[in-house]
This record gives sequence, structure tokens and C-alpha cells, in this order.
Amino acid sequence: MKEITEEKLNKYFKLTEEAINIIKKGLPPKRSLLYDVAKDFLVMIESYYKDAKAFKEKGDYVNAFASLNYLYGWIDAGVRLGLFDVGDDDIRFTLAK
Repeated sequence: MKEITEEKLNKYFKLTEEAINIIKKGLPPKRSLLYDVAKDFLVMIESYYKDAKAFKEKGDYVNAFASLNYLYGWIDAGVRLGLFDVGDDDIRFTLAK
């Protein structure tokens, strides 16, 4: 396949929204040094999400999809570093050592 369909893009928006909701519930304690780092990661994640939505609204599905992939990279990096507690969810997140 050489194109990103609206169906595929919507699927990835849904998966991304679910992942963002999960990581927001699994932040380190506010007094932890990692809390500030996690918040910085969230700023990047939410910025790329906002970009993805803007690209989609313009009909630019390629850049919308790219933005979703970039933000998921931030999510997985945060999970691997222990910034976000996602339990044992190795379906949505990269947990393997």
C-alpha cells in the first residue's frame, strides 16, 4: 500500500489517544525528579498530537501519520525510561528489556 487511508489514520488516532490517556495516569510522584522530565515528555507528545490533528484537518494524511509516529516514539521512550507506568501493557507499549 502506498497511501494512508482515512480509515488507517483514524485507527492510529484512536490507538494514540488511548495510549496518551494511559500514560497520563502513570506519572511519577510530583516530588520525584522524574516528574518534571515526564511532564516535558508530555509537552512533546501533546505538541505532536496537536500537529497531527492540524495536518489531518488540512487533508495532509502523510504528515498527520508521521506526527503520530513521532509522538509514539516519545511515548515509548518515556515508558522505557520509567517516566510513565503502564503496568504490563506490552501491546500498546514497548516494554521488553
